[in-house]
Amino acid sequence: MITGFAPAPAAAPPGRMLAAQTGMELRLLLRNGEQVGLTLIIPLLLEFFFNLPLLYSLDVPRRIDFVVPSVLALAVMSASFTGLAIGTGFERKYAVLKRLGATALSRRVLLLGKTCAVLILQVLQAVLICLFGLVLGWHPSGGAVSAAVLIVLGTFAFGGLGLLLAGTVRAEVTLAAANLAWLVLLFAGGIAIPLSRYPKAAADLLQWLPSAALSDGLHQVLEHSAGLPVRSALILLAWAAVALPAAARWFRWE
Repeated sequence: MITGFAPAPAAAPPGRMLAAQTGMELRLLLRNGEQVGLTLIIPLLLEFFFNLPLLYSLDVPRRIDFVVPSVLALAVMSASFTGLAIGTGFERKYAVLKRLGATALSRRVLLLGKTCAVLILQVLQAVLICLFGLVLGWHPSGGAVSAAVLIVLGTFAFGGLGLLLAGTVRAEVTLAAANLAWLVLLFAGGIAIPLSRYPKAAADLLQWLPSAALSDGLHQVLEHSAGLPVRSALILLAWAAVALPAAARWFRWE
């Protein structure tokens, strides 16, 4: 016979909190149909237009074989950095995150949950990009596992940078800075234009950017049949190892 109750309120284990937060962030992403549509459609449009030789010349045997890895890298950067930074920045502005800060949810779990939700969405994004690439005549020559490892590392690297930006400055500044960084990394980070077309001194410096590491790694795997590019993976891992802890340390709820 039960004679009394002894409640023991406590926070859920971190793993359960992360799973719940990831699920909630993913549902919030999917409810925003316009944003999801743009996230999925824009890379496909860029894949089509970048494949047109009228835009600019590329010193590659088959243009589509260069375009697909580049668009995959661009999609990761767009969703993990630009989209995540802008969305989180305005959540701070409208005090959405302020209420979460009053719960047992830690900054680290919040940021990881947001990043993991974006990673799940990017699975669908990568599938659509690859399928459309096959329609356009793409001939993948590398391993899917190595490409997936690079995409995961790139997601956490760019996600950490986006959340660091969103958690430390005003939403309006985040909006401008994230879009400007996206444009700069598109052309200076080895995505739209190969680093080999830059002067050697500039290329040696730009290769350390996360966009250059991700793009170069995906090109090595999917275009040149290489295994996992260790240097590219280590660069992305280093960016993630710095950006995510920094975001967790300096992220402000409001």
